[in-house]
Amino acid sequence: MTTWMPDVLGDEFEQRTLRLGPDDQGDVEATLVRALPEPSAPRPNGWERFSRRVRGVAVEDARPMLDGVDVLYVHGWSDYFFQKRLARFWTAKGARFFALDLRRYGRSLREGQTPGYVSHLETYDEDIRAALDVMTADAPATGGRRRLILVGHSTGGLVLSLWAARHPDLVDAVILNSPWLEFQIAPLRAAITPVVDLQARLRPLDSAPQIDLGFYARAQAAVADSDDLMETDPKWRPVPAMPVHAGWLSAILRGHRAVAEGLGIPVPVCVLLSARSAVPTRWSDELTSADTVLVVEDIAHRSLKLGASVTVERIDGALHDVFLSRKKARDDAYARLDRWVTGWAAANRVEVAPAEPAHRRWWRSLRVRRAAQATPVPGRTSPASPQGPEPGR
Repeated sequence: MTTWMPDVLGDEFEQRTLRLGPDDQGDVEATLVRALPEPSAPRPNGWERFSRRVRGVAVEDARPMLDGVDVLYVHGWSDYFFQKRLARFWTAKGARFFALDLRRYGRSLREGQTPGYVSHLETYDEDIRAALDVMTADAPATGGRRRLILVGHSTGGLVLSLWAARHPDLVDAVILNSPWLEFQIAPLRAAITPVVDLQARLRPLDSAPQIDLGFYARAQAAVADSDDLMETDPKWRPVPAMPVHAGWLSAILRGHRAVAEGLGIPVPVCVLLSARSAVPTRWSDELTSADTVLVVEDIAHRSLKLGASVTVERIDGALHDVFLSRKKARDDAYARLDRWVTGWAAANRVEVAPAEPAHRRWWRSLRVRRAAQATPVPGRTSPASPQGPEPGR
């Protein structure tokens, strides 16, 4: 492990290299990025709160909605983390936000490595474990277990869904932004899998013909806010996208098969999708308001195989990455996410609340005793109130 360093996204973020050991292409590393929230005024301590109550001054002591919650984001294929707006959404609610650039992606790509390549998606367990170790080590000492929300986009959504199914005790909620849960031509998956698997065994680094015409990147640029442009590094997010290799595609198809069989994720899952797909054979304005990467109807159907509690949100006008859509669709996506997270937080509030501090218990018990003393008991006369003369005297 290394120390936290400045990140390419600027003063709001820091990054840390996670060393994962060597493989046949050299030293392997992942990169953890953390958001640095705006500093807030310190909460009053116990004596200050007591003093304010005595003086009749209001005490601002409400905890943020997601106090005690960590968020870990994983990007999609041929991608890396650059979405500042998404990080701000979470830190504004009190969560700690982290993003993981997986091995051979983005900040973690090293010279001589095959971009994005792994032959087994389970390999990413090492990346995620290293990230969680750092997140745990840097957590404030609150005395209780922090909650973990996983947020995955596209291929990252597939990776995190499979990971959550294998590690059910470590995750508390899963949020998926257009997760790649099924092959684009679902009926052909079973037919092509044996062919891809054979090629993966014989020539795993053979690449498929490039079919990315750059329309998705063009659509993102067309709908971006001029006053809040999201600049990306073309080395880390190339157009056209990175080549697809046989060994990697075989791993993806195995992941799709696992989802189709049912993952049984035991925690709540929220899936955000565009309302429709569009086939990007030629450029048109239609591509700026639809998912041009996945068949969203198939993804919506597969989402129900993730677990017993799955919410599917369909956003009209959204792109493949719903949070990079035109403002109206993007605002809708964030509003739906906010509503879901608010409900999740309310359902978990009793469980995550810390033990009541001793001074607060004392103050509450004092108020209870005073209230009891001030309430007359029926049938009993207070010694401080003398009785009147008895009748007949």
